[in-house]
Amino acid sequence: MKSVYRFGFLFLLFVGLVVLLNFTNQFSNSKIFGLKNEKSREIPELIEAPVKVITQDEVVICVVICGDRLDEALTMLKSALVFTNRSLKFIIITEPNLIIDFDEKLTDWKYKTNKTFSYVVKPIEFPEHSDVVMWKKLFKPCAAQRLFLPTLLNDVDSILYVDTDTLFLAPPELVWDEFKLMNSSQLAALSPEHEDPNTGWYNRFAKHPYYGKLGVNSGVMLMNLTRMRDFRWTDYVIPIHKEWKLKITWGDQDIINIIFHYHPERLYIYSCRYNYRPDHCMYMSVCIEAEREGALVVHGSRGTFHLMKQPPFRAVYRAMQQYQLDTDPYDNLLLPMQGYLTMEDTSNCGKVWKVFIKQPEIHLGRDFIN
Repeated sequence: MKSVYRFGFLFLLFVGLVVLLNFTNQFSNSKIFGLKNEKSREIPELIEAPVKVITQDEVVICVVICGDRLDEALTMLKSALVFTNRSLKFIIITEPNLIIDFDEKLTDWKYKTNKTFSYVVKPIEFPEHSDVVMWKKLFKPCAAQRLFLPTLLNDVDSILYVDTDTLFLAPPELVWDEFKLMNSSQLAALSPEHEDPNTGWYNRFAKHPYYGKLGVNSGVMLMNLTRMRDFRWTDYVIPIHKEWKLKITWGDQDIINIIFHYHPERLYIYSCRYNYRPDHCMYMSVCIEAEREGALVVHGSRGTFHLMKQPPFRAVYRAMQQYQLDTDPYDNLLLPMQGYLTMEDTSNCGKVWKVFIKQPEIHLGRDFIN
């Protein structure tokens, strides 16, 4: 009799275990299939969404602003937003009294544009135990800050550094993607200071070492900050300044030239259309790539955006400055830009005015927008 009870007890125990295992398996499967169904429901939502999904690299643009360059810097940032097809991140390094101005304007832009961007505003900061006053005044106010970006931005991998007096005339990612063409030794990219040795500054006047035959211009600079930190970039800066400070003219740019004079293998060179300046057209047109394909970035050095000496630079800046982000870029940016550029102009840069409009016509034309 006891054996019958024992057998019955074991049988019930076995049945209970089978039921329990079956329930557990169904529960786990339902969770798995539930997730799959959830994902499958999300797919058509992504396909139907009107906002373009960003799948490529985020472009990180860094600028340093001091003094009266607020409006100029905002116009540059606006130009990046107008042309980009990717997500942007702005890193703005400025004086404490300008931080709130940037924050207000960029917050306002977030409501006015469908472009995806984020931003960080940081205060100017030079190394401890260094001559901060001297660094702030070297060449232009705060321009020397770029020399210390690898340590200041110690959690950032790479940036596209631009001067405030620059303007994008094409998607900034066209510049950013040059990172992919750099070899494993190269830590920065720059364009030559000059194309013509007859008008070059460094080859005729410099009293210090410089890169290559004509030097480089630092206004539009791709910086792989991780590689620069590995190279111990900032350890070179202060000793070089100490040795050459009485012989440098262009401040931080000269220090950059000296570093790459001794380490040319660390620098990648891109063409003049990545940093198109008055020097490329004020005497004669010397940037063949820009004539053929249009400038990607214009650099209004020496106040050219605000003067009438070379009207095409002022024309594109004026059109971008006046443009409102929440309006049609074809009607309110491209057409005015074309109008300003085709006004009567006898300057040498005016003779090659199409350099300034070729890229905007490609990226803001009706066919492209539609």
